Amino acid sequence: MEQKNMIVEKLRDAGCVFAEEEADILLSTAKNNVHLITMVDQRVSGMPLEYVVGWAEFCGLKIQIDKGVFVPRKRTEFLVQKAITLVRSGATVVDLCCGSGALGVAVCSTLESFQLYAADIDRNAIICARRNVQPLGGQVYEGDLYHALPEYLFGQVDLLIVNAPYVPTNEIDLLPSEARIHEAQVALDGGLDGLDIHRRVARDASHWLDSGGHLIMETSEQQAPHAREIFYQNGLSAQVIQSEEFEANVVIGKKK
Repeated sequence: MEQKNMIVEKLRDAGCVFAEEEADILLSTAKNNVHLITMVDQRVSGMPLEYVVGWAEFCGLKIQIDKGVFVPRKRTEFLVQKAITLVRSGATVVDLCCGSGALGVAVCSTLESFQLYAADIDRNAIICARRNVQPLGGQVYEGDLYHALPEYLFGQVDLLIVNAPYVPTNEIDLLPSEARIHEAQVALDGGLDGLDIHRRVARDASHWLDSGGHLIMETSEQQAPHAREIFYQNGLSAQVIQSEEFEANVVIGKKK
């Protein structure tokens, strides 16, 4: 108990809001005392907890996380909740801009059978995603959005789940230091208005989706109406769903 109290005090002094919870995670993860001291020092220096311990809790799952790879946010669990309602067993699910692969894994973990494909342009994310996706029998591809996917998926996708970067370029510097300093900019920067990737994804979504297939993406509250219009312009029916609990906004499109 004395050791935990010392760790909690160090974490609080460093500005960690959830110091007690983080101390428990560090203590349970440490292989030995030397490892524990190293991890505490890393966290106190500002390294995100998920990088320190090598995993993140997401939708009740333990997702492996490598340094530099986008850490799945709590608010994105709302996107997963909504995505689960759109698919049934046997679905073909594609997780674009997959990062660690957390979203695809979380959705497919609720299905008895599925085909899961994940893709990202960031090599570090690909290496990390394979450790999460492949144990479920899924496949991970490296490349720029749809260019990464095998051609046989053309017109066969039931659910396209995409947590694309949506921070406007000129707002990157306003992000918390844990994200701004430690996460890859390609996983954060959404272009001038934050919707560059949303446009590219929506533009070709209908070609990859099966009849009645869905595209679901996260945005900010201010961006959501614009993202919905982007979906409309590319032949998808679209709706915006918000969650006060998660402080999250998702746009769901359906192939007509």
